[in-house]
Amino acid sequence: CLDCEMGQLINSLCFEVAADSVFQERHGGSDVKCPLTVKILDAVKGTPAGPMPLKVFRKGADGVWTQIATGITENDGEIHNLITEEEFPAGVYRVEFDTKTYWKNEGSTSFHEVADVVFEAHSEGHRHYTLALLLSPFSFTTTAVISDVHH
Repeated sequence: CLDCEMGQLINSLCFEVAADSVFQERHGGSDVKCPLTVKILDAVKGTPAGPMPLKVFRKGADGVWTQIATGITENDGEIHNLITEEEFPAGVYRVEFDTKTYWKNEGSTSFHEVADVVFEAHSEGHRHYTLALLLSPFSFTTTAVISDVHH
């Protein structure tokens, strides 16, 4: 129904405002130390999804993927400082989210083993990236916030 959809939209906008406040609090309003940040939400519970293991890969000129980082989101569904600026030059990257382990720990069975997000970084100059993943046992959606670096 339209009222339900509007309520969901308002809730998601309120979450984004709260998330932005936490983001600015942790990083002083400018995320110069985190070139790649991840935020995951559990669409079933309407809460952050954590802990969730993930891996970051870079695609080489030969087309081979090389793992460059691993991490686990905190209970707030976020992970910062996955990689440094030096480890994040222009190129193609893949973030692999271990969704099966997350849902198993939640007592659910998931359809997907992993959720992969593949993207090209820095094609228009140096940027910082926040990947957001909205997750349920049988689907996921993702979006990115790309920002200029403020020094």
